[in-house]
Amino acid sequence: MPALGAAIAIAILFWLYRGLDVDRFLSAIATAKLGWLGALAGTILLEQLTRAWKWRQILFDLKPISSFRLFGAILAGYGVAILVPLGISPLVRSWLIARLEGLRWAGILMTSAIGRFLDGIIFALFAGLVALAGNFPEIDGDVRTGLAVGGGLNLVLFFILLFAVFFARTPLNRDEAKLSRLIDWLAARGGGRLDGLRPAIRQGIVWPRSRSRQVGAVLASILMKIIAATHFLWAGLAVGIVLAPLDYLFLMVFAGFALVLARFIRVPGGFVIGSGFALSVLGVAHEEALAMILFTHIMTIILMVGPGLLFLWRSGINIRDARQAGESTNVSP
Repeated sequence: MPALGAAIAIAILFWLYRGLDVDRFLSAIATAKLGWLGALAGTILLEQLTRAWKWRQILFDLKPISSFRLFGAILAGYGVAILVPLGISPLVRSWLIARLEGLRWAGILMTSAIGRFLDGIIFALFAGLVALAGNFPEIDGDVRTGLAVGGGLNLVLFFILLFAVFFARTPLNRDEAKLSRLIDWLAARGGGRLDGLRPAIRQGIVWPRSRSRQVGAVLASILMKIIAATHFLWAGLAVGIVLAPLDYLFLMVFAGFALVLARFIRVPGGFVIGSGFALSVLGVAHEEALAMILFTHIMTIILMVGPGLLFLWRSGINIRDARQAGESTNVSP
């Protein structure tokens, strides 16, 4: 399946960039303005720092943890996930924080899931905004309808998931509840490694009691999406491309949908393929579009892997331990 997915991805990329002028593409890379690339690097890190601050707000009533420690764990999670592309980033970051702070892994993972569900709702609202207000020069109806339907499905899905998590907290207090018996059965099958799984999960289903932290978590999720939308702004300015403000939101939303879909069907390069198609819809030439995508993608990888592995090293944890923790579904709670 990975080989088939890679073959499909390569075929799509060749079709998408079949008319690429290699000399013009290389010239766009060679003459890119370093100042704007520096701004791109700064916003990539700023997005993750904002994610860490949002996670701190959710975690605060469980345990106040430094935003910079959470920031390091997030980078480490992404770094391991890039080197071991199995979608284990949330597992690794949760395991790291649980280990460093003396908390239960299952509880930290629940707070990470709550943050992800909140991000999914905000992303769906941005998709709806783009579908309503965006102006797409080609295949307008198909793109607009796709964004509206995708955003609506996302909104419903993540609202249901978020509601289900908090609704499940009450049954977890009762030993006779079906959900409690199921989790206790899983814990029993895991032996001593999963002792206390149900209390750990219940403990991790938290939402800030403070109104300011509740608002802060939501605003941070919104800010993350706005920052993510500026990545193509800085990459475009580096090669002389300027788009309308809503076009950058469209790029963020479309690339996000493409990335999720590609992961679901096990086709690598979803971000590159989705971004390339979206930039072509907006009329950006193949050469400048590919340069923008590569600057964004490669810089993200460098900034995640390097600082992420440095955080692991400073924490006294090696990548093999982090990988095994992320791959295992029987990590101690």
